[in-house]
Amino acid sequence: MSVRIVVADDQELVRAGFSMILDAQPDIEVVAEAADGAQAVAAVRAHQPDLLLLDIRMPNMDGIEAAAVVSAESDCRVLMLTTFDLDDYVYDALRAGASGFLLKDVRRDDLVHAVRVVAAGESLLAPSITTKLIAEFTSRRPAGPKAPPPERFDVLTARERETLRMIARGLSNAEIAQAMVVSEHTVKTHVSNLLTKLGLRDRVQAVIAAYESGLTVPGQAP
Repeated sequence: MSVRIVVADDQELVRAGFSMILDAQPDIEVVAEAADGAQAVAAVRAHQPDLLLLDIRMPNMDGIEAAAVVSAESDCRVLMLTTFDLDDYVYDALRAGASGFLLKDVRRDDLVHAVRVVAAGESLLAPSITTKLIAEFTSRRPAGPKAPPPERFDVLTARERETLRMIARGLSNAEIAQAMVVSEHTVKTHVSNLLTKLGLRDRVQAVIAAYESGLTVPGQAP
């Protein structure tokens, strides 16, 4: 079964290049292209793809707004494109529902791999990279008293909350398993349970939730 994709970028050559690379894969089908955010949203509504490859900066409706609309309306995964590795909009894009981001100068093989990973339900970013990214953007926000974790975290068991803290600090499943002295399978179960209970799509959203709630803070040691 093919992964169905919409490619959205206002630069025609970039859009066409990505589409050509992806459509050449036996397990990937580009069902539509879009030149701006509004067209991207319309294409997702019309074709119900598995994944939207979406540029952050586009006319009419930018990628962040488009990602928020698509994430709210459908189960379509969103993979963002950006020119810079610490684009000022990356944090907002992840918060809007994106499952990760790619640089526009990404290599062919890395592009294909990223699409497959995100389409399979995983977040693109490795835990350590995610932590650095979120810490960078949360540290720019005005300092204030640490807010208590919201009531939504009350649904988590002590082990699930501990797992969430470790995810937010950048630990992999293997590292969490070692720290908690449990199997990786048990950690995967904790991760799956906490994502379900909190209504989160993936580890990226879990990291954001942990930072924004004050459950963990940038620079906090594992």
